[in-house]
Amino acid sequence: MTAETTEPEEYAADPVARKREQRGWYFYDFACSVYSTSVVTVFLGPYLTSVARAAADAEGFVHPLGIPVRAGSLFAYAVSASIVVAVLVMPLVGAVADRTGRKKPLLAASAYVGATATACMFFLAGDRYLLGAFLLIVANASLSVSMVLYNAYLPQISEPDERDAVSSRGWAFGYTSGALVLVLNLVLYSGHDSFGLTEGEAVRICLASAGVWWGAFTLVPLRRLRDRKLAREGRDGAGEAAVGSGWRQLRETLKDMRRHPLTLSFLLAYLIYNDGVQTVISQASLFGSEELGLDQTTLITAVLLVQVLAVAGALGMGRLARSYGAKRTILGSLAVWTLILAAAYFLPADAPVFFYSLAAAIGLVLGGSQALSRSLFSHLVPRGKEAEYFSAYEMSDRGLSWLGPLVFGLAYQLTGSYRDAIISLVIFFVVGFTLLARVPVRRAVEAAGNPIPDRI
Repeated sequence: MTAETTEPEEYAADPVARKREQRGWYFYDFACSVYSTSVVTVFLGPYLTSVARAAADAEGFVHPLGIPVRAGSLFAYAVSASIVVAVLVMPLVGAVADRTGRKKPLLAASAYVGATATACMFFLAGDRYLLGAFLLIVANASLSVSMVLYNAYLPQISEPDERDAVSSRGWAFGYTSGALVLVLNLVLYSGHDSFGLTEGEAVRICLASAGVWWGAFTLVPLRRLRDRKLAREGRDGAGEAAVGSGWRQLRETLKDMRRHPLTLSFLLAYLIYNDGVQTVISQASLFGSEELGLDQTTLITAVLLVQVLAVAGALGMGRLARSYGAKRTILGSLAVWTLILAAAYFLPADAPVFFYSLAAAIGLVLGGSQALSRSLFSHLVPRGKEAEYFSAYEMSDRGLSWLGPLVFGLAYQLTGSYRDAIISLVIFFVVGFTLLARVPVRRAVEAAGNPIPDRI
């Protein structure tokens, strides 16, 4: 049986202490979102592709482990591989966290492994595409593992009616930090000559600085978040038991989730539509640079626009959820995502103004769709099983989002067109919308044994 956590009633009723912990929780988004923005979304895709092309043969292929891979597909494949690695690790971490009640040391370990790998991207030069792919796999997998633990705090630090707002503020903090660092990246990259740097050195500094930022600001949540004590007896040996039974615990978690089929139905819908979201985020700069012929400065400013508008979008969609419910608001955002991809297919090359318009639309729905999905899921998690269930959620969020990048990479490998690759992602949003629309969320919250908010 999974260990349950207890929380002193005086702490739960103390809004000052609860707000303090929530503010600390926000700062992990502030810390790690710079990696997602500067590394995955802006710099690493085009830069790793250029490094791979420097090592490619006359036909444009590199050969990792003797496998012919088109240089332009390497980044997408590396993202997909990182997610497979995360899938293997996240269930064990979730089981350890729930059995021991010690999320914070695991959060620290995964965060600093990822931050270190990101900082080491400074050494990605010449034709070291294998080093770049390896560091990407380590950093991306570490981020996924850390997000299992980070998300699992949400139902413990907020009341049911607070969660949409708290989750949205966390995403807003993340997009704020992403925008701030992108401004600094833009200054460094655009003026690299005046700083005595080559273009490649400027990019490598931008990549490495994301790791330094991630590590530095992780100190804030590590100081303010606290672990909950376990209610079960004999907890002294729980850590050792969890390490030895991580995969058995995963099987138990999956069996337990079968007793909550409506929660499982939401996860399936989320798995599919979020696969599309994550793929758009990770491949947007590659699409802009390779298919539309946009320069790096244009890409940076476009992503900066996304970050700025995503703050307003996350907070605005949080307010919409209070009026219309999280489910309806998410469904509306998925309809917008579908229109965005259709428009992207027809974008003319060398026309930054149209790319900026698309970036603005993405910004307005990106943060809100992710934040509300996280808060909605928190209502569907049985108490005491937060880390295990959020491990499954994170598999949907990052851990099982390997299919989108794989489809994107295969589409380009087979057709040589990033337009064909981008339009292939529409299916994820259409199917995800259909499945989510069929989930009766009020019954799902009730079945999980949680109080039902006024609007859900």
